[in-house]
Amino acid sequence: MFEIASFTLGPAQTNAYLVADPETKEAAVIDPAWDGHVILHAAQKRGWRIGHLWYTHAHFDHIGGAAAIADALNPLPLVALHPNDHVLWRAGGGGAMFGFDIDPGPEPTIDFVHGMKMKLGSNEFEVRFTPGHTPGHCILHIPAEKVCFCGDLIFAGGVGRTDFLGGSWDQLVESIRMQVFTLPDDTRLLSGHGPETTVGEEKRENPFVSMK
Repeated sequence: MFEIASFTLGPAQTNAYLVADPETKEAAVIDPAWDGHVILHAAQKRGWRIGHLWYTHAHFDHIGGAAAIADALNPLPLVALHPNDHVLWRAGGGGAMFGFDIDPGPEPTIDFVHGMKMKLGSNEFEVRFTPGHTPGHCILHIPAEKVCFCGDLIFAGGVGRTDFLGGSWDQLVESIRMQVFTLPDDTRLLSGHGPETTVGEEKRENPFVSMK
């Protein structure tokens, strides 16, 4: 079984996702964007135990709530991030550029690798390496649920910025076409900003990367 609670938090209106197996009560936070206490309260209200923090990438608006969540948990949650984004994580996700002093929380202890599987109760998440927005960007796909958490790779009618340090337009486009557009058309895309969409919708209508 699988449940999602979504939040839009922080100065960049970033989407954070609390995901859980409601039978085992095991939970993870995908991109704990901001206001960690809000996410914690939602987990506690449902009786879910947060054991994992999974980052699609290390920009400040995707990790800003991690410290508050971790400070309230014992033991500390396991933190997963692609190693190519460790430098960005150590720099507070680049928050200083925007006037934010970010505590990035506990050090990542799990290195995302393309193709690896992450377990959460009876649910299996597939990691797909998708650089372009950042050097270590990854997406998390749950084939059984036809859901993909795609961070800032692709949005409803848009794509992630590539003008930050380490960004690459060519890599971004290749990542979308090889790792997102190869998923079934009815796969739900839960992005880092904005409303959810589907693979089929973006293949048809996204002005940046449509396959029309």
